Amino acid sequence: MREKAIYILAILAALVMIPNLKTVFMGLPDEAMQGAIYRIIFIHVPAAINAQIFFTVSLVTSILFLVKKNFLWDSISVSCIEVGTMLVLVNLVTGSIWGRNQWGIWWAWDLRMTSQLMCFLLYLGYLLVRPAIAEPTQRASISAFVAIFAYADIPLVLMAIRLPNVRTQHPGPVLETGTMAPEFRAPFGLGVLAVFLICTALILIRQHQETAQREIDSLRRELHSI
Repeated sequence: MREKAIYILAILAALVMIPNLKTVFMGLPDEAMQGAIYRIIFIHVPAAINAQIFFTVSLVTSILFLVKKNFLWDSISVSCIEVGTMLVLVNLVTGSIWGRNQWGIWWAWDLRMTSQLMCFLLYLGYLLVRPAIAEPTQRASISAFVAIFAYADIPLVLMAIRLPNVRTQHPGPVLETGTMAPEFRAPFGLGVLAVFLICTALILIRQHQETAQREIDSLRRELHSI
């Protein structure tokens, strides 16, 4: 069932993404102020949106693991965090490329960029700490606490460009202010959907791998105890 779901998600993602990329790079006109570089928004922002979605899922599943002690929730949590961290890295890299073109610098230590970098480092720390803990229940419990702690940065990322009297070079929330041109909205929405489908397939693959690894570790411990 999982394998079928993965194939279906991958096919749907391709059907959405390929025509949408053609529209973005060949169908849309250049933006009046930014030129062609504005197209990076169709990668940059969907990556950030989906990262926040998957980090939220990891928050919920981490709490569920602490309550129920069911390793299913732990496997979902770590899979979402792995994919979400990858998406944050994509967001940071594409943002730096855009900033170099528009600002003349690769990085500016404003609140939005700094808080997103903190988000990446917190979840990267989760992924580095987790393999160091051998005992499965202890590993999953500590991982859940770290995931809950790391999520505290997400509200700061979301509010960084909305807080009053905060200096930032980062563009405002164009989706909320209505400043995105109408012809850009459909490709943008499809870009978010395509990334979501691809990453959900990756999460299912990683969840299966995590479950299989836990079973192998359990068998290995039983053999060592004989």
